[in-house]
Amino acid sequence: MKKVRLLVVILVAAVLGSWFVFDLERYVSLEFVQSQLGALQTFTQENFALTALIYFSVYVVMAAFSIPGALMMTLLGGALFGLLWGTLIVSFASSIGALLGFLIARMLLHDWVQNRYGDKLAPINRGIRKDGGFYLFTIRMVPLFPYFLVNLVMSLTPIKPGTFYVATQSGMLLATAVFVNAGSELASITSLSGLVSGSVLFSFALIGVMPLLARFIVAGIQRRKLSRRFGRPRKFDVNTVVIGGGSAGLVSSLIVAGARAKVVLVEQHRMGGDCLYTGCVPSKSLLRSGHVKRLIDEASDFGIKDASATVDFPAVMERIRKIIARIEPHDSPERFTSLGVECVSGQAKIESPYVVSVGDRKITTRSIILATGARPLEPPIPGLDQMDYLTSDSVWSLESLPERLLVVGGGPIGCEMSQAFSNLGSRVTQVEMAPRILFREDPEVSELLAGQFRDQGIEVLTGHKVVQFGCDESGNFMEAEYEGDFVRVHFDRVLLALGRKPNVEGFGLEELEMPLTAGGSVEVNQYLQTAYPNIYACGDVAGPYQFTHMASHQAFFAAMNALAGGWRKVSYKAVPWATFTSPEVARVGLSEQEAREKGVEYEVTRYDLDMHDRALADGANQGFVKVLTVPGKDRILGAVIVGHHAGELIGEFVLAMTHGMGLGKIAAATHIYPTMLEANKFAANAWRKAHMPGAVFPWLERYFRWQRG
Repeated sequence: MKKVRLLVVILVAAVLGSWFVFDLERYVSLEFVQSQLGALQTFTQENFALTALIYFSVYVVMAAFSIPGALMMTLLGGALFGLLWGTLIVSFASSIGALLGFLIARMLLHDWVQNRYGDKLAPINRGIRKDGGFYLFTIRMVPLFPYFLVNLVMSLTPIKPGTFYVATQSGMLLATAVFVNAGSELASITSLSGLVSGSVLFSFALIGVMPLLARFIVAGIQRRKLSRRFGRPRKFDVNTVVIGGGSAGLVSSLIVAGARAKVVLVEQHRMGGDCLYTGCVPSKSLLRSGHVKRLIDEASDFGIKDASATVDFPAVMERIRKIIARIEPHDSPERFTSLGVECVSGQAKIESPYVVSVGDRKITTRSIILATGARPLEPPIPGLDQMDYLTSDSVWSLESLPERLLVVGGGPIGCEMSQAFSNLGSRVTQVEMAPRILFREDPEVSELLAGQFRDQGIEVLTGHKVVQFGCDESGNFMEAEYEGDFVRVHFDRVLLALGRKPNVEGFGLEELEMPLTAGGSVEVNQYLQTAYPNIYACGDVAGPYQFTHMASHQAFFAAMNALAGGWRKVSYKAVPWATFTSPEVARVGLSEQEAREKGVEYEVTRYDLDMHDRALADGANQGFVKVLTVPGKDRILGAVIVGHHAGELIGEFVLAMTHGMGLGKIAAATHIYPTMLEANKFAANAWRKAHMPGAVFPWLERYFRWQRG
């Protein structure tokens, strides 16, 4: 293959070199063609087939190798062969030449570009696979786009050669006919620029817009056909039905009601969802209890002697239930009913894009919002079904503190639960198949947290693949494979923290044949629309981020689009997240690991907390602030903070990235002393110091010496 590519490169170089070395360009100049036009027309009349063959071959070569002169050749085709034959010959010659150019560029560049920039090009690749022929057809209709550039760019995409050829020939046909027809007046043309004047290009641009408009209309017709088979009601009971009463469902229903539209919110269990009952609220409450116990154990470090405490685990769990009970009214049916939302308890079933049934009741609706959330992933590991295992949903039913707790999973949930139970007194073993915990973060983040875990007695087993569960004379055990050997860990209780699976079963999506992603979530576009134009999805069931704050973020766009017909694109410009361990880990934007994987160039600025005044005062000087910026500029690509209250501190970088502010703006803002927030300013100052023009300082020194006399 390398030899073939080398031969192609030599061929391209030879053709283009010959063009310039032998000054072949003069043969396609307006003056030369006009001077020879009479002789060429006579020769054509006497030898039509031979002339057509020669002309066709030359045009194909010029088109394939992007040799200048295509417009002149097109005009000449009209002058020699007339409108019908000229259009036919030029159309096939230009399209075949374009295909050859496309194939040459694909052979030389496609694999290299896709291997290097595949992640960045993934959305484009998906769009090309779906509508590439239409996009190319639209572009070809507008001569404003350079011919060779279109061939080159499309060769780098996954568009099929057959699709490329058909879209090219059909798209260029109108423009070809126009210029071939103009060629009938070639003898009297004084300038080629007049043929591609602003008015002509504007006319072609208008023609190019027509396919876009047609596509919009066709897409609307197709969507209506898709829904028409279910029968669209003449009248609707409500404007929107929201299925799911978690964060995404609650926010979207409030927005619909706030717009004074009629909305029904259907929840089969408890309003408030996972976040309130099994996720954010209980986990942070448990972490807080564990942190208090840890502080008491370390009280001597703060000059407090003889401090001790005993964990009353049932009281810890009772405190969690009380906190949930205090928050519960915020998400209650009574409150949402008072705000204009009709709350219905029961199992929702989508009968059609316009009908949702709940028990015996059938609700006709103009739009539907899916907000059904996700549930803990429970893998089919041999022996697991014989264990009374825990998940992030069921762990809150514990009545006693496990003496030996095994946590399977090294992501945010696994890390938070490992540390919380360790702080409360459990002997914790954490198992992760990846080489390190928090694998989505940079290695230095994982190493710092793993070191902290080991220091406090958590056994962290990374690179261990769980192969089975069982029971022997020492009790329950987990067996894992590690570097070819098998490791056995005994435990009293096991907590699975291996991610979450979107809830897509049991409410009618199967009957609708709703498309799902490879990860099992509902497939949505940038407007959060599903395959059905009036059905939207948001939150964990839609992805790609399974965070409560992102569910609320998506819910706004889903609700607005459900009411207005899909016109607001959801924005993922600055997505933050945090792991609430001690120290906390928070991030927004790119990490170094992701930047390298995506081939994004960056600079790193880092400020360590080991000498930060407030961190030292609090005894929490573990961690750092690290910011990725565009090389030579202060524009923020991403930031990660490891340290005390990192989840709060990251907000300044989220705000900056959302509104296009750089590190200079953060450095210029006044930060209260002494606060942890100053760490952000110090990181910004470190960037500014590193980018100060060093050559200026010797001159400043001389100037101030002169001032002193």
